[in-house]
Amino acid sequence: MIGRTVTLLLICIVCFSSCKSKKTAAKHRKKHNTERVVKVKQPIREKGSKAEEPKVVVVPANIPYSERVANYINEYAQIAKEEMLQYGIPASITLAQGILESGAGAGELTMKANNHFGIKCHTGWKGDRVYHDDDERGECFRKYNDPKYSYRDHSLFLTQRSRYQNLFKLRKDDYKGWAKGLRKAGYATDPKYPDKLIGIIERYNLDAYDEEVLGKKVSTTSPDDSKIGTYSVQAGDTLYSISRRFNLTVETLKSYNGLRSNDISIGQVLYLHPLKNQ
Repeated sequence: MIGRTVTLLLICIVCFSSCKSKKTAAKHRKKHNTERVVKVKQPIREKGSKAEEPKVVVVPANIPYSERVANYINEYAQIAKEEMLQYGIPASITLAQGILESGAGAGELTMKANNHFGIKCHTGWKGDRVYHDDDERGECFRKYNDPKYSYRDHSLFLTQRSRYQNLFKLRKDDYKGWAKGLRKAGYATDPKYPDKLIGIIERYNLDAYDEEVLGKKVSTTSPDDSKIGTYSVQAGDTLYSISRRFNLTVETLKSYNGLRSNDISIGQVLYLHPLKNQ
């Protein structure tokens, strides 16, 4: 009798222990499942893009190219000078490349991606991108949240690649050497690329910005110019280039001559002083 009682007691203890172990194991499994962490890889975004809304620069349609260039220079000259101070790239070169590559801000790539220098994605680019037909169809180009990031990336693009290092051995005011060196280093395939840059710089007096950064005294008038009160428009002149030559603003020059737009013609005589003083 005692033996049966002991046997039954042992069986009960074994069953109870087994049930408790199963409950404990189930509890542990449940806890493990609720604490499982799933890591989601976040898309890499351009630095600063989270804090800012994309800046869209609207270029007015159907305005003369010379006026569009003048507006572009007014908009980005200060940024180009700041980049020159920090990275040593002539402001004249940066502006001329921006004007040429972006169509003075009106190019398709510039309008949809704030890409002012035609810089492609290349290996290692982790920012936003767009696809645009260039040398080939659907090529990958960098996209920026703001034009200022395009200017900064242009500086980094040149300073961080060994093929451009010889450019930084040139004088900072040697825009002709820079223009030729960029083509030689492979920035562009167009054999006329240096001439185009030099032409833009000289037509719009962009080298004056280099002189400002370098602390040189900028002379905007020649001895003969300072003695006359009128100027006859020559081929290639714009109100912007004339105003810089005579140390005036475009708006001042327009007010002296009663102009409502920036359109001028070859041979047109412009007053360089208020009419009442003529």
